[in-house]
Amino acid sequence: MSQVRFGSMDAVEVRFRCSPVWETLAGFWALKHPRRHAVHQPWLRQVRPLLRRPDLAGHVAVIAPFMWNRGWLPDFLTPPPAGPGDLFEQELAALAATAPERVRDEIAAIHRLRPLHDGALAVAADPEAMLPRLVEAMRRWHDAAIAPYWPRIRALLEADIAARGQCLAESGLRGLFDSLHPTMRWDGDRIVTRDRWNLDLSVRGRGLTLMPSIFADRNVLWNVGDHVAPCAMYPVRAVATLWEGQLAASGSGLVRVVGPARARLLELARGPVTTSGLAQLTGLSAGAVSQHLSALHDAGLMQRRRDRRQVLYQLTTVGEALLDAGVTR
Repeated sequence: MSQVRFGSMDAVEVRFRCSPVWETLAGFWALKHPRRHAVHQPWLRQVRPLLRRPDLAGHVAVIAPFMWNRGWLPDFLTPPPAGPGDLFEQELAALAATAPERVRDEIAAIHRLRPLHDGALAVAADPEAMLPRLVEAMRRWHDAAIAPYWPRIRALLEADIAARGQCLAESGLRGLFDSLHPTMRWDGDRIVTRDRWNLDLSVRGRGLTLMPSIFADRNVLWNVGDHVAPCAMYPVRAVATLWEGQLAASGSGLVRVVGPARARLLELARGPVTTSGLAQLTGLSAGAVSQHLSALHDAGLMQRRRDRRQVLYQLTTVGEALLDAGVTR
C-alpha cells in the first residue's frame, strides 16, 4: 500500500495535465511488453517496424535500456508538465536541464533495487555527454511513433480531464480520488492506493499533478523524487475507443438505426467531450460532428453545457440506455 499525505492547503494545488513525454516513454514500454497492452494492438502493429528502421536504430538503442526494468523509470525522465497545453519541447527542455548529480542518484537508486541494463548505467556514468543523446532519442522516437497519433491521443486525454473536472465539481475531492482508479481512495487527509510500491509521500505545498495516460494499464504510477512535485499517472477512461470502436461497423442494431457516424459519436460521449475532440478521434470534420451532435441533442440522446470557452457534450440517460442496448445486441 502507498499513501500521499496532504497538508491543510495542499488540496487547492491539485491539477491535471497531459504529458507527451510520458506517453512517448510509456508507449516504448508497451512495445517491449505487448501482452500487457492488447488494447493497443492496432497501434503496436503500425509502430513495431520502426524499431528496425535504420535511421532510428541508434536512438532506440539509447532508450531501450531503461525498458527492461519492470516499469521502474528514473523520475528525471518524466518531468511533470509545468503548465497546460501541448508542452513536448518544454518537457524535453526540463529533461535536458537535469543536474548531472540527480541523474546519477536516481539511476543508482533504481539499480540498487533492480539491476539496470548497462546502457542505462552508461547514462549515469557520463550524464553530461549522454543526456543530450537521450533527449534527442526521445524527440526522434516521439516524432515517428507518437506525433502522428497525438491528436487522437490528446483528445482522449482531454476528454478524461473534462470528466474528472465535472466529478470534482459535483462530488468534491473525495469523490474525485475515489473514482480515479479502483485501487485509490481518499482517507481523511491522504490518498491511499493498493499497490506494491509501498510509497510514503507528502505533497508539502508542492502541488499534486494528475495525468491520465493511455499506456498506464494496471496501477496508478508515481513520480516520487524530492526534486519535483508528486505526480500520478493513471489509466485514462474509455481507452478501448482510441484505436477501434466497440460497435460493429454494420452488425449492431444501433448502427442500422442511427448510422455508423452517430453510433460512434454516442460511443465516445460517455464522458464530456468537445466537438473538436470528437473530430480528432473519429476523423470527421468539425462541421460534420457538429451537425450529428445537434441531431442527437434534439433527439434527447445528448446533453450539452458550456465550460468557459468550450461546449461539452455527454450522453443523457436515454442515450446511455440506447447505446448499451445497441452494444449488447
